[in-house]
Amino acid sequence: MSNNSILVVGGGFAGITAALEAAEVGHEVYIVETKPYLGGRVAQLKHYFPKMCPPSCGLEIQFQRIKKNPRVKVFTMAEVESVSGGPGNFDVKIKQNPRYINEKCTACGECAKAASTTVSSEFDFGTGKRKSAYITHPFAFPQRYVLDKDACDAGELEAIKNACSYGAVNLDDKERVFDLKVGSVVWATGWKPYDLSNLDNLGGGTLANVVSNMQFERLAAPNGPTGGKIVRPSDKAAPKRIAFVQCAGSRDQNHLNYCSYICCMASLKHVRYLREQYPDASVTVYYIDLRTPGRYDKFKAMTEKDPKLSLVKGKVAAIVEDGSKNPIVTVENAVTGIKSDEQFDMVVLATGMQPSMAGAQVPAGAPMDEEGFVVGGDEQGIIAAGCAKQPLDVMKTAQSGTSAAMKAIQTVVGR
Repeated sequence: MSNNSILVVGGGFAGITAALEAAEVGHEVYIVETKPYLGGRVAQLKHYFPKMCPPSCGLEIQFQRIKKNPRVKVFTMAEVESVSGGPGNFDVKIKQNPRYINEKCTACGECAKAASTTVSSEFDFGTGKRKSAYITHPFAFPQRYVLDKDACDAGELEAIKNACSYGAVNLDDKERVFDLKVGSVVWATGWKPYDLSNLDNLGGGTLANVVSNMQFERLAAPNGPTGGKIVRPSDKAAPKRIAFVQCAGSRDQNHLNYCSYICCMASLKHVRYLREQYPDASVTVYYIDLRTPGRYDKFKAMTEKDPKLSLVKGKVAAIVEDGSKNPIVTVENAVTGIKSDEQFDMVVLATGMQPSMAGAQVPAGAPMDEEGFVVGGDEQGIIAAGCAKQPLDVMKTAQSGTSAAMKAIQTVVGR
């Protein structure tokens, strides 16, 4: 007997869209997400295209739909251990890591106040710190704290437990392994920013005032480490001269071979963030080609009118810093052929989108290309969606999620 339930691996925008589209036409859907919350990378943005609205705007509606739909079951802090069987009859082994804070949590925050240890925040890409008991962002779903038990000693754990008047802290929480039987699998594992430390010639990960585009996004976000104030990481000063380096590690045979589709647009969006806060700051964007897919051309045309913005076609060869930690950018202007050293207060590297599965293998033998994108698998009942398939923006990711839901439904119904 064919099973018509669907497993969605990844709870970002693509996964959530696929899950809801399938559930709302009557299929039982399981979402498995490795992070403590749903929303993926979109949750980490200040604004997203095309309307430049905050992520809560698009995600809150989706979370309401999940809450209202008993057919959607969500497992956070969980991963797929193995997939066996085939279309219509998959057997999936799931491992769920302990959260140490259960459903009784009201997100009151007393556990975080009682926690004394602070560690680097993954959600903020290391631009800020978080407590050992934490919630990543105000609209996190599920709206529940997480306890990083390994970061604490026994005394701190006891203090955190005692601070909770709802009995939500369970220090004996254990890892769970369980099986799900499903008819098809939507693979929506998303992307990760290309590792800055690979870009040592550009000062990635070593120069204080050289940040990635996603770190910059967190500095601009109101729920970020600086409350949305864009400042230089080294001394928290307001930057007056900022450079953006496009294709940092992209379109480069030593790094990512491809163009990540949306990085040029992200940097133009970042120019607008800067302009809102610093009307007089001067901004330079160094690019190979400026890519503005589809209707984004209008956005570029509007942003280009900024008199304090210089768009320079040129390849950045190196970035070093002076005694005041100002980045010095060595760049060759592709139009004039002149090579120069330019000083800035802060540099943003537009690092590319690498598939989260890079270097790993998708179960059930779904084919992947050498970069880690899933390039097939529909016949095997494994349907890739969103940035697991190719670099996309949020709008195209949602469309891809809908398309994956259709294919998943066809897989389980057409048997």
